[in-house]
Amino acid sequence: MTRKLLFALPVLLFAALGTYFTLALRPNYDPQALPSVLIDKPAPGFDLAALDDGARVATPGLSGQVTVVNFFASWCVPCRVEHPILMRLAEKEKLNLVGIAYKDRPEDARRLIVQLGDPYRRIGVDREGRTGFDFGVYGVPETYVIDKTGHIRKRFVGPLSPEVALKELIPLVRALEKS
Repeated sequence: MTRKLLFALPVLLFAALGTYFTLALRPNYDPQALPSVLIDKPAPGFDLAALDDGARVATPGLSGQVTVVNFFASWCVPCRVEHPILMRLAEKEKLNLVGIAYKDRPEDARRLIVQLGDPYRRIGVDREGRTGFDFGVYGVPETYVIDKTGHIRKRFVGPLSPEVALKELIPLVRALEKS
């Protein structure tokens, strides 16, 4: 019995690897795409302290306009890579960009904004990560597009690239603004 198992093991291993590579290498497969069960559903409710000690950043403040919510952290290297793109989106495209400092100390998030610039209209502090958890954040940065009715329409996992911003994010925001 043991001898048969030893002969069958390589065949099973080969079949498992073959299946994995067949699925992973199929056309149009994007390993970066992580599906979200929240697409086309209302954004999770939240009420966060503002980074600048101003008015709280909360879900009701998102309705009535298309909003791009970006989860970031000062300790996140990809967030620093993405930051110049966010600055351009805020300055040139005038996007309604809301930042959420995810599992970050407020003083560290403030330091990051002072160093790199502030692309956000408002910044909420999600110190314990509860809001990120409710959104289904795997890690930072993550960006969500929320329509005028407060429904999530798109999720971008990882740092935005100039190509993704130009070909996906901006056209989606403009289309949602017209609807």
